[in-house]
Amino acid sequence: MIDLLQELAALHRGVARDDSAQTVSVTVARAYDADVEDVWDALTDADRLARWFSPVTGDLRVGGSFQIEGNAGGDILRCERPLRLEITFGMPDSVVSVSLVEAAGRTTVELVHTVPLAIAGSGAGALFVGPGWDGALLQLGRGLRGEASGDPLAFAGSPEMIEFNRGSIDAWAEAVDGSGTATPDDVAGGRAAAEAQYTVAPS
Repeated sequence: MIDLLQELAALHRGVARDDSAQTVSVTVARAYDADVEDVWDALTDADRLARWFSPVTGDLRVGGSFQIEGNAGGDILRCERPLRLEITFGMPDSVVSVSLVEAAGRTTVELVHTVPLAIAGSGAGALFVGPGWDGALLQLGRGLRGEASGDPLAFAGSPEMIEFNRGSIDAWAEAVDGSGTATPDDVAGGRAAAEAQYTVAPS
């Protein structure tokens, strides 16, 4: 059983639009009660990824490529143990950068997903990916605590995770509104798309 309010509050969200680069970036961060090496291993070891996230295959080194089972693949651009990982995600100009910072026995993971403005449309594009990254960081926490068991994809479609996703969509809509990167109509459209993607139980 997950504490929905606690899990939602543990995540820090941001949305930014760079008109000079014509990109939109989504940032989500969370601190964990684990040392940086443990968190790094959970993020990069194929066996551990399969337990809390999803099976990942490929040539898992800089210059190599990867494929997430049932999801996106990409190329590994940077891998600087234990502090920084950068990959493409789904397409060459969709880039995910993960940074780890350890302080006082805790490790903060910051994930930044940057896509072209032409794809995102506006900051409301955050609603297409933000709830998914929220769920991934929740699952990472369960994995670090030794709570993840069984099929992580099945857990992602469970009633409690669907309820978590509803709260996540609300939080991302608030983040987009606060960023000034989208119109109210954009946010409403993004919210509807996110609800269709993240709050419908798999058949």
